[in-house]
Amino acid sequence: MLVPSVAASSAIGRIASDTVPGGWNPGTGVSGTGRASGVLECVPYARQLSGIHIYGDAHTWWSQAKGRYARGHMPRVGAVMAVEPHNNSRLGHVATVSRIVDSRTILLSHANWSYRGQIERNVTALDVSPGNDWSEVRIWYGPNRNLGTTHWPVAGFIYNARPGTLRDLGPDLGGNRLAQISAPTKAGTKRQQRRRDPIGEIIAGTY
Repeated sequence: MLVPSVAASSAIGRIASDTVPGGWNPGTGVSGTGRASGVLECVPYARQLSGIHIYGDAHTWWSQAKGRYARGHMPRVGAVMAVEPHNNSRLGHVATVSRIVDSRTILLSHANWSYRGQIERNVTALDVSPGNDWSEVRIWYGPNRNLGTTHWPVAGFIYNARPGTLRDLGPDLGGNRLAQISAPTKAGTKRQQRRRDPIGEIIAGTY
């Protein structure tokens, strides 16, 4: 796992805290952070939101989905992001994608993350993987009112569709689509391409 330098981490944090076009702030999300009463685990909430009928601990969802649901490595609205066990999280985590913001940023709705047994809606997850493949993310942490610093490993995304029915080319459901980064055709276009993925360039040290 690549650990960015202190300077890179600081730069990523500045980008994550900026307001993006349209008035949306990556910290608070479209409709803000919501917390419901009662105690709820991440699994039943993800199952309810996504319609994906998998049971058992979160870390088993990715393997359970094989052969039952379409799986991939690009977020789609309504898909479940399967976070692998890491550090003190031994059971993993699942969260439902509620919006695609850009090629590095999505909004999640999930339970039992920042606050024990509570729901958070439309909060930020930032792709910090070197290859922009959503294999590592930082996720909004409510008590700090900012993105957490941990790079959480992601197994992939589970889609509410049969295996083989979706191509893993990025989200195109619900009117949301990831920005596609095309390969440069001339040397002069390399700077423009870098500007489309500044976080990736910061991680690589070439921004």
